[in-house]
Amino acid sequence: MDQTDERKGYFMKSRAVVVVMVICVVAALATFNYSGAAPAASGSGLKIGVVSIRTVFNKTRQQLEYRTKAIARRGQSQKEQEALATEVAAEEAELRTHKPGTTDYLQQLQVVLSKRSKLSSQQEFAKQQQMLEDKLWMEKLFRETLKIANTMAKEKGLDLVLERTEPQFPISSEELMATFSTHKVLYAGAEMDMTDEVIARLDAVEGLQP
Repeated sequence: MDQTDERKGYFMKSRAVVVVMVICVVAALATFNYSGAAPAASGSGLKIGVVSIRTVFNKTRQQLEYRTKAIARRGQSQKEQEALATEVAAEEAELRTHKPGTTDYLQQLQVVLSKRSKLSSQQEFAKQQQMLEDKLWMEKLFRETLKIANTMAKEKGLDLVLERTEPQFPISSEELMATFSTHKVLYAGAEMDMTDEVIARLDAVEGLQP
């Protein structure tokens, strides 16, 4: 697998992680009152801002750094798995040189099974490790995003901040159904969009590192 395929594969998985994060939090964002109290009834209506969580996750400096490091870690893990797979193939070739049922055959079979088990365990560990690291990083990034949105809402005197990630087409059936239930902001004027400012403030947070 070359570097380009590796990046494409990681970006697709990152997109799936972001979709899951957006689905989990959109309801909370849609009803979060940043003013600290219910606004008084008036003819002026609510002051509302919108933020695209997916855009924030895809474009902030720290997320790009995380992707670069994650791809490097995956590349190293892949090399280790490939080396072990080569060992398995060599041991399997050696097994074929022995007559089934003999002592030598059984001893070599034990070696092959041990190598196969090690490779399978290594592959599963790498998969679980990647999923856990992605989850922890996304949670960390999302918490910081909420803090910034909260601060900006207070500064701007907003009553609500809504999540407004646009669906990306073509879209899978699972994502489409999730979009129907979570994509509530069908239109928002550009003056309401806080996404770019959220990204800029996230980029400036020195303590937020992958």
